[in-house]
Amino acid sequence: MIFYKIKGKIVLSKIPRDSYEIISEEAAKNTDGIIYSLTNMNPRKSRRSFCVTNPSELFLEKEDLKLLKKQSSTAEASDIPDWIKSKISNREITCINATFPNWEEVLDGPALPEGKWRINIIGLGDVGGNLAAGLRLAASDYVSEIGLYDIDPNRIKRWKYEAAQVLSPSDEMIPPKLYPLTKDTMFDCDMFVFCISVGVPEVGKEPEDVRIAQFEGNAEVLKQYSKLAREKNFKGLFIVMSDPVDLLSNIAYNFSNMDEDGNMDFKGLAPEQIRAYGLGVMHGRAAYFAEEEGALQYLTEGRCFGPHGEGVVVADSIKNYNEKLSDYLTVRTKNANLDVRTFGFKPYIAPAFSSGVLSFIETIKGNWHYSATSIGGIFMGSRNKLLKSGVELETYDFPDNLYNKLQNTYDYLADWYEKPIFQSSRS
Repeated sequence: MIFYKIKGKIVLSKIPRDSYEIISEEAAKNTDGIIYSLTNMNPRKSRRSFCVTNPSELFLEKEDLKLLKKQSSTAEASDIPDWIKSKISNREITCINATFPNWEEVLDGPALPEGKWRINIIGLGDVGGNLAAGLRLAASDYVSEIGLYDIDPNRIKRWKYEAAQVLSPSDEMIPPKLYPLTKDTMFDCDMFVFCISVGVPEVGKEPEDVRIAQFEGNAEVLKQYSKLAREKNFKGLFIVMSDPVDLLSNIAYNFSNMDEDGNMDFKGLAPEQIRAYGLGVMHGRAAYFAEEEGALQYLTEGRCFGPHGEGVVVADSIKNYNEKLSDYLTVRTKNANLDVRTFGFKPYIAPAFSSGVLSFIETIKGNWHYSATSIGGIFMGSRNKLLKSGVELETYDFPDNLYNKLQNTYDYLADWYEKPIFQSSRS
């Protein structure tokens, strides 16, 4: 292990890094706060940076679904000094993939604010509008400003007018300020939220999977915003809430990282900047159906994994997995949106609040929440935290039958990524 000082930060590497200042271990271990480790991985199939939670991740060589598996104590390398293991336990090491051309930017520290965040919502339909009102209602301790944008200027006026009238009678609460955005200002924020939906099927005319039916239309719109994020050199979080959130996240990554000739240069959004928020409502739906069945263990031990739709996996308990009950909860959860449509309504209230408002607040607080983040280049939904040192994934001792279901979902998403729409910049 070699110790370097780069841009004033302590950096560890197993591979010699020419032109950087080498320092002693003694000088390195007296450093407070976050330090960094360097590795080399395929940028198409890895994150640019992440929080190291286990010694096996210190110089990680490959990302895949196994990142969700709890590592045994035997995985701890005996040659790693105790002070580094302590840093890992305190979540004070960030691993950086040095194959990204702009990897040194990570050494400047997180681009996210210490205090309240600025959130810009793009698309003020059913979900986007309710998201704005919900954040105004519940996020006053965590959000300072909410920017509003839609191609219909009257929607901007409507939601600025109505959401601004959501106000607590308490004179101690200072709600987030709402203001209209233009294309020039939509990336002036800490969290950019894409809520634009094209071609949402009418109630009573929905196909078997409503979310997939929206994919191509939403993807074409998202490509343009992804390229704009690159042009603006956006450093905040790029959030996808339009369906299908998991697949669209990969669209955002690919197209923000393409040059004018359609070649991937990896100079756009980093994988860890992009997050899909759709699994929060699946967790809420799973909990609803679990309570109906008297399976109250789900509320404390249950977990959801995978996409917001086809491929979702519900586990009734991560400690004592019941496959039959979990399969039932999975089917009910996956089809819950269709249930609401049989009542004659589009399902958007729970997604706006469970996947949006409440999950955003927990993200800002650095707490566990549900969202899809990049795992080996696949945006896979799971519980995670966003820390100063990067994303921490919750890990588990999976029974084989549950892990196999997750692997099937992971492979299902990977197969989608091979389709031409993910590869070509010409649309």
